[in-house]
Amino acid sequence: MVMPSIDLYCSALRKSKRVQPTKGIANIAKRERNRGAKQLDAFMKELALPLKGYMESFPRKRLLHPYERSLIDLTLGDGKYEEVLGKVDVLRKKVLSVGKEHASLCAKALSKKEAEERLNEGVEKLELVFQQQGRAVDDLLSIAKVLRAMPVVDLEMPTLCLVGAPNVGKSSLVRILSTGKPEICNYPFTTRGILMGHIVLNYQRFQVTDTPGLLRRCDEDRNNLEKLTLAVLTHLPTAVLYVHDLTGECGTSPSDQFRIYKEMKERFKDYLWIDAVSKCDLLGGSPVMYAKEDRSSDDAEIIKYRETGPDESIHVSVKTEQGLNELKSKVKEVLSNEMEKIKSGEKIDQSVGTC
Repeated sequence: MVMPSIDLYCSALRKSKRVQPTKGIANIAKRERNRGAKQLDAFMKELALPLKGYMESFPRKRLLHPYERSLIDLTLGDGKYEEVLGKVDVLRKKVLSVGKEHASLCAKALSKKEAEERLNEGVEKLELVFQQQGRAVDDLLSIAKVLRAMPVVDLEMPTLCLVGAPNVGKSSLVRILSTGKPEICNYPFTTRGILMGHIVLNYQRFQVTDTPGLLRRCDEDRNNLEKLTLAVLTHLPTAVLYVHDLTGECGTSPSDQFRIYKEMKERFKDYLWIDAVSKCDLLGGSPVMYAKEDRSSDDAEIIKYRETGPDESIHVSVKTEQGLNELKSKVKEVLSNEMEKIKSGEKIDQSVGTC
C-alpha cells in the first residue's frame, strides 16, 4: 500500500511532534535542542522508512516474468516503472540528507530560541523537499492501483491462444471451448475486455484466451492491443488456435489475413498449432465477400487459401455448430501434447519481431 504524499507528510509531522526531550535534562537550552534534534530525527525517519518500504515491496522489473514485464511496458510506457521508483529513491536519500543536516544543527544550538529556530528551519526544509519531489510518491501510488487492477494470468499453465484478424469469431469460440463461463479480463491500456476461460481435461486445467486482432503491418506500427497478442504468444506456454474468416465479413480481406497468418506461422513455427475457418455457413454456394480486394496479382497459394483456408484447417460455424465437435477433439489433443511438451522441459524463445 502506498500513501498519498500529503498523507505521508502529515502523518510523519504529527508523529514527530509527539516526541519529548530526554528526561532529566535540567538546562532549558539543552532540553530544547535535545527535543528539536529528536523531533527532526523522528520526522526524517517517519518519511524515509515508508519510502524505503515502497522501494523494497515493488519488485525489480528485471526479476519479473517476461510476460509481466511486457504488460508493465504496455500499460505504463517503456521505462516509466523504473523511472518512478528511481525518483522515490532520490526523494528518500534527500530526506535523509536534509534531516540529518538540520538535526545536527539543532543539536548544536546555544540557546532555547536558536534550538526552536533550527527545528522550524528543518521542518520547513523537509516540507520544501516534499513539495518539490513528493509527486514521485503519488506517481507510485497510481502505478500500484494500475498493477492491482491487472488480470491474473497463470504464467505456468498451458494456454490455448486464439489468434487472427479482428472480428473473425475468436470470442465466440472461446465461449464454446471453455468449461464454464469465461471471465472478462480488463487491461488498463484498453477499454475492450478480453475473454479468458479454462478447459478441464483429465483433471488438468488449461487456459484458453481470446486475443486482440492482428492487422497487416510492421511490429513498430502495432498498437498496444496487438502487442498484447504478441506478448501472450511470445512469453506464455502457448498452443495456437488460429481463426480465419474467408468471407471477409470481419473487415480484413482474405489475402491480408493470409499474409498475417504466414508471418505469425513463421515466427511461431515451433508452437503446436490448429487452424480453424470460421463462419463456414456463409461459404456455401456463392459466398458474399464483404471485404473487397484486387485479385489480379494473386498467386496460386493465395487463391487456394481464399477457397479452403490452410491445409488441414477445420471448418466451423457457431451458428450451425458445424465442425465444433471436431474442433473440441483437436483442442484436447493439442493441449495434452502441450502439457507433455512443458513437462519435458522444452522452452521456446520467439522474441524477434519482423515486418
